[in-house]
Amino acid sequence: MTTNGVSTYQNFIGGQWVDSVSGRTYPIYNPAHKNTVLGEFQTSVAEDALKAVEAAQEALPGWSGTPAPARAAILFRALEILRDRADDIARTITLEEGKPIADSQGEVKRAMNIIEYAAGEGRRMFGYTTPSELPNTMAYTVRRPLGVVAIITPWNFPIAIPAWKIAPALICGNTLVFKPASGTPMSAVKLVQVFQDAGLPPGVLNLITGPGGLVGNALVESPQVNGISFTGSTEIGTAIYVEGARRLKKVQCEMGGKNAVILLADADMDKAMGGIIQGAFGSTGQRCTATSRVIVEAPAYDQFMNEVIDRTSKLKIGDGLDPTVDVSPLASQNQFDTVMEYIGIGTEEGANLAYGGHALTGGEYAQGFYVEPTIFTDVGLDMRIAQEEIFGPVLTVFQAGGIEEAIQVSNSVQFGLSSSVYTRDISRAFQYIDTVETGMVHVNAPTLGGEVHLPFGGLKSSGVGQREQGTEAFDFFTEVISVYIDHGAAATERARFI
Repeated sequence: MTTNGVSTYQNFIGGQWVDSVSGRTYPIYNPAHKNTVLGEFQTSVAEDALKAVEAAQEALPGWSGTPAPARAAILFRALEILRDRADDIARTITLEEGKPIADSQGEVKRAMNIIEYAAGEGRRMFGYTTPSELPNTMAYTVRRPLGVVAIITPWNFPIAIPAWKIAPALICGNTLVFKPASGTPMSAVKLVQVFQDAGLPPGVLNLITGPGGLVGNALVESPQVNGISFTGSTEIGTAIYVEGARRLKKVQCEMGGKNAVILLADADMDKAMGGIIQGAFGSTGQRCTATSRVIVEAPAYDQFMNEVIDRTSKLKIGDGLDPTVDVSPLASQNQFDTVMEYIGIGTEEGANLAYGGHALTGGEYAQGFYVEPTIFTDVGLDMRIAQEEIFGPVLTVFQAGGIEEAIQVSNSVQFGLSSSVYTRDISRAFQYIDTVETGMVHVNAPTLGGEVHLPFGGLKSSGVGQREQGTEAFDFFTEVISVYIDHGAAATERARFI
């Protein structure tokens, strides 16, 4: 429905687009033009969530009983539809999240990759056979879907993160309730439409939009929800994990990061600079794998500071729809306020503001949530800007006397998602690999991202539960059942160990 040029989008429950029982909607805005309403979305409540769970429960026997290769055929159709709609969906991501259009295009490509990878697993849903210790006995394992799974996703990757949860969950035979971030629901609607048009049966994938509190709590508390896959803040993820464990649900949470690059004196400086600038300021620093810290070996420090400030000063700031823009607006007023607060905290704590640090509010920036790329030096390890996730274009720089001290600085935070080292010394590279406390490790490459056939996730406060992507994704979305078949004609005496 469209009123005054603004479309109203509905929830998707049981194969039907429906209004929330609340009867209320809320607007979302373009972060580059904050007075521009992009659409109205349903303000869902707990009753909507429970209706979606019920629809998923009703659809479960049919979907879980569909052969995995047949489920894969639907995912392959979804892949082709997404490929056809890639430009439109990338534009939607930029309009509602704000990131540069090239980043949005890359995100859609990532979603396509994970759907393709998950669909391929439809013919590889392997268990294994093993010799039994008993005569005339066959022993093997099979995989069984969890059942109804809640998918709860953040705003910063509104297509890729949902896709890397939804596609593996579907191929494993689960039915889903998808709760996207309230700030980026339009991308979620378009992703669900892709699966709908690919022929996914009614009730297999359900979408509810709106505030996370009531809806999220209802999904966590529902006895019909057997699994929860969450990406978001460490605070919320920890609470979901606790409540899920209390109810014996299977839970995975991908949470915060404070990712560090170690730059050793022997590194290829030009290669390192490209990765650091991209990691710190690409997507306006709003990635869980963004480079938040750089730890520079002392002999390279002055050269690094000269080059990082020079390169940062040349970045173009503006509307993400402009393909020449490097740094686009922050995603929302809340993100803008948070980043500006942290910049203020950094200066109050005594760090040196080496570059940037200002909101851009005049002229072409007047209607958006723009903040200059910002660099702090002389940062103490106990400062909040050294320890807490800022989730914006703010880089903190440290000096270290050598590889041991650099690794100590890298490990000095509660998070452990991603990290990187730049060096030509293979011995020091492996020293870093063996001792750095992160779930993803890069050598001579940025802290960003990963590939869909490898596990994604972190240590410490960055994640809990099984990893996402790679074969681990299918481990999370299934239960392994051990089968023993006694095919002998006579009774077999069995050892009674358990």
